[in-house]
Amino acid sequence: MSTINWGIIGCGNVTEVKSGPAFNKVPNSKLSAVMRRDAAKAADYAQRHNVGKWYSDADELLNDPELNAIYIATPPASHLSYALDALKKGFNVYVEKPVTRNAAEAQQMADAVKQRGQKLTVAHYRRAVPMFLHVKGLLDSRTIGDIRTVQIRMWQSRKPALVAEVESNWRIQPELSGGGYFHDLAPHQLDLMLYYFGEPEYYSGFSLNQSESTPSDDHVTGQILFKNKVVVNGSWCFNVAESETTDTCEIIGTKGKITFPFFGKYVTLKTETGEETTEFTHPQHIQQPMIEKIVNYFKGEGPNPCSIEEAIVLMKIMDSFTGK
Repeated sequence: MSTINWGIIGCGNVTEVKSGPAFNKVPNSKLSAVMRRDAAKAADYAQRHNVGKWYSDADELLNDPELNAIYIATPPASHLSYALDALKKGFNVYVEKPVTRNAAEAQQMADAVKQRGQKLTVAHYRRAVPMFLHVKGLLDSRTIGDIRTVQIRMWQSRKPALVAEVESNWRIQPELSGGGYFHDLAPHQLDLMLYYFGEPEYYSGFSLNQSESTPSDDHVTGQILFKNKVVVNGSWCFNVAESETTDTCEIIGTKGKITFPFFGKYVTLKTETGEETTEFTHPQHIQQPMIEKIVNYFKGEGPNPCSIEEAIVLMKIMDSFTGK
């Protein structure tokens, strides 16, 4: 296929800036149709983003002969069903994170990919963002020596500023999201750990609903031992005071430390010779570098930047942290 003609299922908030416009800015890629169950909002999105066609029914979009790839950007509860339908129709698929609500659903998706022979990529787009590639470069060059421990702290208030405001907060409804804010934010963090350190050997954790202000657990803790002996400890709490919020990752080695926020724009490197901070400007459409890699993969011109098999490992880790 010379051009990847995309259809979006679920043209909500995440597609406004982060992803949607990028489909038309990547070579050999075009956003041809969008779908949202609210017909007025689907039409409005299509008009504002200059998209030729819109639908309020996913089956109608999946029957559009112009399309050859589908981007699923709905809440996680419907990722599996839409992916199965798209794969059955012969589409290549790009799925938002978390790929599903749990590892069992992710395995069903993987089985369908294998059965249908189509291509599927998961939206762990930080793998392609320059700031996080900079961190990977520091690790690969052993700038801070052998890695000993990684400390992740994501502490936010009951209404995290990092989370987009939506009419119905599906993120704290476990039946829709798989959990709470942990399920929305931690996939970015934990996937980078897999990207940086490889295959895990052991992982465990626990979660609880401390504040009981929402239906979902608001405090999660977990640890991962990687096969290369790197140890990761993570703490996610979504009921702290505004003054105590933090988003920090510290990677400590035998010759120094790398510090960065997962949702910020700087990397601090501290070694035996001193300390320096590098500031970054993220792409206007933060998923654009990833989408470019996906287009190349779908065209047979590059590797899969994040496979469903990798996402299964991530979901197994998350399940172990939340007791699923």
